[in-house]
Amino acid sequence: MLETRVVIFQKRVPDLSKLALERFVVRARQAAGLKGLVDVLVTTNSEMKSLNRRFRGKDKATDVLSFPAGDNEDKQAYLRNKLIGEIAISAEVAAENARELGHTTGQEVKILVLHGLLHLRGYDHERDDGQMLRRENQLRVRLGLPSGLIERSQPSNGGARRKRTR
Repeated sequence: MLETRVVIFQKRVPDLSKLALERFVVRARQAAGLKGLVDVLVTTNSEMKSLNRRFRGKDKATDVLSFPAGDNEDKQAYLRNKLIGEIAISAEVAAENARELGHTTGQEVKILVLHGLLHLRGYDHERDDGQMLRRENQLRVRLGLPSGLIERSQPSNGGARRKRTR
């Protein structure tokens, strides 16, 4: 039995099936040391813009958003279901980044899932002096993924960057 609660493709990714993504989420979640279930939504830029505006106050699309399980009255319901959080990914940003970086859109979605899982684990690359970068790189190699999100956004990486991000 898979330990991913829900994977929803609102926007299709040509080289990635629902089952393949579910299996990857389980492997990556375990590698990251997360216990519990994760929901993943692969959607459009329009939906990501709406989510980013609603939850972060930013009126633009982004590549990945992470939503940890509730910490107030909803917490008991989350705990009963063992849900640790939800991740939303823009299939359109993933496709654009994949083209620019020379790998498949499926690989890019997996990179975004890994990044989102690390945020659910409590990492914050904006405040942690490289801790999330190091962990993302370790897990990326372990999971057989190309360059990680934080790694490619570093100035020393020859201009490779991620699009519409935090």
